[in-house]
Amino acid sequence: MQKRCARNRKRSKRRAICCPIHGCYLDSTSQKYRIFADHAGQLQSRGINRRSALMLVATQTAVLIEGEWLESFWCEECQETKWYHVRKSDNHTYQVSAAPQELWQQVVGVVNPEGNPSVGEFTRRQSRLVGCHSIKDFKFIG
Repeated sequence: MQKRCARNRKRSKRRAICCPIHGCYLDSTSQKYRIFADHAGQLQSRGINRRSALMLVATQTAVLIEGEWLESFWCEECQETKWYHVRKSDNHTYQVSAAPQELWQQVVGVVNPEGNPSVGEFTRRQSRLVGCHSIKDFKFIG
């Protein structure tokens, strides 16, 4: 009986990532998307001194920021999925905040929820249309 109790304690526990609005547990709906820094200022804002930050950026194309990522979560109370910037601290606690726009440029492999900024409004509108109704945007002169 003693062995069984000891085994159960070794199981991994659910990540204590809670909704910043309601405080309930959030359920992940995506993988973790790691954040990279490509400017010294991004590293300096996270506590790395100026000289070290400049050296890291000069020697590497992009520097992985440990303990930070973007992830999509479902909140039972909000009844919606949102993207959050998650920071893991040393004592296995998590700080969750809404993912700011500037972090999307520092992540590899994720589609920006606002859409590609280089795509024009006409192209974006046309891609959403289904069927033959898209022809209405074109004016033909006969």
